[in-house]
Amino acid sequence: MSGVPAGFAEMSKYPLFEALFKRRSRRIGLGVQSIPAGSNTYTSNALPQPLSALEEAVLISAVGLTGLTLPDRPFETTTGEKILGTPNINFPGRAAGSTDNAQATHFFLFNDTGAYFLKRLDSADPTEPVTPETLLRQAEASKVKILDKRPEFPREFPYYLDSNRFLSNLPGSTILFPVVDMTRQYINALMYLMTEPGGHRPAILDDRNFYLPAGVRKWVKSGFLNKDIKLPLGFLGTMRTQIEAELLLQNLILMLQAMGLGGWIHASVSPTKLLPALGFQYVTPRYRGLDFFRWGTFITLPRSQPIGLTPHIKCMCTPFYTTMADAVQAVVDAKYGAGGAYGDQAYFRRIFRDDRGARYLNEVPHYKDEVIACVKDLCSYIYERHGRFPAHCDAIYAPGVWLQAHHLDLQYYDTLFNGGYTETQREHQQRWHS
Repeated sequence: MSGVPAGFAEMSKYPLFEALFKRRSRRIGLGVQSIPAGSNTYTSNALPQPLSALEEAVLISAVGLTGLTLPDRPFETTTGEKILGTPNINFPGRAAGSTDNAQATHFFLFNDTGAYFLKRLDSADPTEPVTPETLLRQAEASKVKILDKRPEFPREFPYYLDSNRFLSNLPGSTILFPVVDMTRQYINALMYLMTEPGGHRPAILDDRNFYLPAGVRKWVKSGFLNKDIKLPLGFLGTMRTQIEAELLLQNLILMLQAMGLGGWIHASVSPTKLLPALGFQYVTPRYRGLDFFRWGTFITLPRSQPIGLTPHIKCMCTPFYTTMADAVQAVVDAKYGAGGAYGDQAYFRRIFRDDRGARYLNEVPHYKDEVIACVKDLCSYIYERHGRFPAHCDAIYAPGVWLQAHHLDLQYYDTLFNGGYTETQREHQQRWHS
């Protein structure tokens, strides 16, 4: 690539310590014509300046794959008993950690040319040198256009909150919006939980169904689950799967500082309005007797949930799987089957020395048959009882926040504030666009 911006090199060596301490929400971008604020009202004739392809590619890389991870954990007790050593769903590393490396967060990107789903690039080499050419190529391969224009909504509540309606999702800005598919890791985490030693596996109860056993009565009766360790599904909640999205958003705001862009993390358009506009598929369970006591309402709408955006996101539940037992088996097969997380022999040859990778795969324990069978019963119960999976969190979790990136209106900050921006914002136009 000829004419690599000087800003790319400056960004690449920008200190993390500096980014942490100089990161700020800087909301006023080029193209905002009026900021009514009493005696501090500001007006501008500046035109919006969309991010360049490279600037967007850098942001996309901050939520993408970054390298290789290692199974650096024990899978035996000190007395030689086997414990699970295969909790991961993925092994290639991402720019932020996630529970069991589930990497369940998907991002959408909005700009003046449309709305894009950012697909995962499993074929990308995460060890390839990070160059502008690499980032541009990967960004182009990742972007799948789903709308031909920027999503627009009435600039009022319940779409936008307070002053965000004047500043958010404006022409010239780039929006990155995360959603999290909770279902794969929900199933995986239940199986992981059931690998505890005998006597320590909890009896799962359904706190939305009078704290009755959640399809595991026979497993309690057999002694596989301990009746004295009672664990309500509501206590498990989201299994912490959503935390990855929040970490990735932090990556993005730190990247804005290193690049010298403005922007901030703030309330998105309400997910109940945004997800349908993007084309997400919803399911609404039918009302059944006693559901008022289970859910506290006769209305079925509060139990409606998004389950996917075909073909890009398909949650591990019906209608994408005939039964929940099939969905559980699909998670197992994706972990241990050929090419799966623990079936990719080439990957383990790459990360281990000598023949240690083959030895690891031969020795490390998998989920036992009774663990898989128990979780199939549990997940089948959840769907059959509540008409949805999961029942205690949504299949698609939308944090309700997004990140906006834009070119900062330096004159606004010069007019009103002392020290309103840093050297990266001051030098951005010269470094990235001259």
